[in-house]
Amino acid sequence: MDKITQGQGSDVKGTVMNKVQSADGTTIAFDRVGKGPALILVGGALEHRMMDSETARLAALPRLTQHFTVYHYDRRGRGDSTDTQPYAVEREIEDIEAIIDAAGGSAFVFGISSGAALAMEAAVELGSKVKKLAMYEAPYNDDQAARQAWKEYRKQLVKLLSAGRRGDALVLFMMLVGIPADHVPAARQHPMWPTWEAVAATLAYDAAVLGEDASVPTGRAARVSIPALVMDGGASFPFMHVAATALAKAMPNAQLRTLEGQTHEVAVEVLAPVLVEFFNSSVAFR
Repeated sequence: MDKITQGQGSDVKGTVMNKVQSADGTTIAFDRVGKGPALILVGGALEHRMMDSETARLAALPRLTQHFTVYHYDRRGRGDSTDTQPYAVEREIEDIEAIIDAAGGSAFVFGISSGAALAMEAAVELGSKVKKLAMYEAPYNDDQAARQAWKEYRKQLVKLLSAGRRGDALVLFMMLVGIPADHVPAARQHPMWPTWEAVAATLAYDAAVLGEDASVPTGRAARVSIPALVMDGGASFPFMHVAATALAKAMPNAQLRTLEGQTHEVAVEVLAPVLVEFFNSSVAFR
């Protein structure tokens, strides 16, 4: 088991902030709250523990913490976690493994958005250490125009981050996800802008996780042999449902579930009971 260093508690009642060392020496900070089997939450782009995000709200939800010991962590380069170069997706998988080892050697894993893609990669590589996998809207897209746009985004992102232009890199990401150009000046004045900009370099990490063109990795998904739940929102972008369907079909032991009325910014009060039902179930899907 990896050595855990216990620090100060967070603002969430019952939460204990800890740090664990990953394989390459990177320090990974995480909060631990609740009781029951270990459940690791993997956040999406820009998210970290002290940010008001879906993952943070989920981690604090009693509906979840009364069933599981929830581990909410800062991905490398964010929040209280450190970073080590050069980056590789394998290093982020090792980060998850370090938390799993600290949690006793096995855990359920849930990921949202690009964090869902990382969670799936961890399930592929870590074998029985991941007991079940749940994913919400991994943003893969097989559309040819979208794949080309993704390639261009990655190219421009590298240039901006190499030049130290983190704010412009953040704008580039916002434009990619559909924020209108005329909303950008207001976004730069948002109280959260400095927080987002501080972790903008990690956008390259999420880009690497999603791959060269962000197409649906059905070959990788086919290697997920554990029980898996692949979710999308009924009011979200249509390509999210297409991607979720393809992933669930490729996985040998997966179910697909659409959360009606939900967008990419899913309501945790809707998501939590679905996760509880799935992780507590002993039923195999296929």
